[in-house]
Amino acid sequence: MMAVLDRFGLGWRRKLALGILSNLDRIDIVEVIADDYFRAPRPERRALRTLAAQTPVTLHGISLGMASCVPVETKRLDQMARLCDEVRPVSWSEHLAFVRGGGVEIGHLAAPPRSEATVDGAILNLRRARSIVGVAPEVENVATLIDPPGSDRDEATWVSEIVRQSESDLLLDLHNLHANSTNFHFDPVDYIARIPADRISAIHLAGGKWTGRPDARRLLDDHLHDVPDPVYQLLEEVGARVTNPLTVILERDGNFPPIEWLIEQLDRARAAVARGRARHRAAAA
Repeated sequence: MMAVLDRFGLGWRRKLALGILSNLDRIDIVEVIADDYFRAPRPERRALRTLAAQTPVTLHGISLGMASCVPVETKRLDQMARLCDEVRPVSWSEHLAFVRGGGVEIGHLAAPPRSEATVDGAILNLRRARSIVGVAPEVENVATLIDPPGSDRDEATWVSEIVRQSESDLLLDLHNLHANSTNFHFDPVDYIARIPADRISAIHLAGGKWTGRPDARRLLDDHLHDVPDPVYQLLEEVGARVTNPLTVILERDGNFPPIEWLIEQLDRARAAVARGRARHRAAAA
């Protein structure tokens, strides 16, 4: 049987650059925030092309606002298309979130009401994105501190409907799932089971912290802490259900530990996926 060629990598951050470039033998792929380069000077874009020549790169968008009844701005899709043409990433992704409406930029990846209207809006936006960029994006579930008002279905149903009805695969952020399931009291393993397994193509790992009053605490996804044990357990569950190759990215936006510690977390991720795949093989046998 041919081995599944999973990839494990880090999000590109300036303070991690030296550590990443010095450890490309242990890092399979690098995720770059696309929006940082939309208007970047030529030397920075040239440096990104050089990085992509050294190691596989995936581009990650944060400002398109795919899950909205408002069409994504054409100029933003054009910027993503030009960057993809320059860099030739192995994939690109965006969030199932909205970031603007009525001419107002909210400056945050907000979870929209989970309704038929936002399912339809997301599908139309994803079709436009594929048409302009040339390749459909992977779409990412987002963390939220409030259950979106106006919703008429749960998160797993909403995400599954968008994935099933579009050409986009899912970038499953497991810390976002862990945070939402903790804050709103649902079973994250059941959530994973309800997503079409063959449409999960990528994973985000991160950490967070508790916030709020003691009697109303919320788990906040902040990308400033180590990946907690429950997220590795969810990664094993994904490995037990998904047979196609996975791209697993560890996100860290600050409070950086030594690069060796981040790579150790990647190694824990490799082991978690391997355990899950071993469970799948045992079940199939």
